[in-house]
Amino acid sequence: MNTLERPIDGRILGGVCAGLANRFGLKPLTVRILFLLSLLLPGPQFIAYIAMWIIIPSEQRTVTRVA
Repeated sequence: MNTLERPIDGRILGGVCAGLANRFGLKPLTVRILFLLSLLLPGPQFIAYIAMWIIIPSEQRTVTRVA
């Protein structure tokens, strides 16, 4: 399994769903749909999303120089 981080490519509104999908081997669209469906249930889903956006680190790009 990959580490949990928000990817630079494929982000939509912070990249939380894409990061969770990469971590657990799912498609980002599947996680996004599940999140949207969870908003129909009572609870603090939106607050949890914002908290994960703050807590989960962003992916770091490695720069390779060609001399």
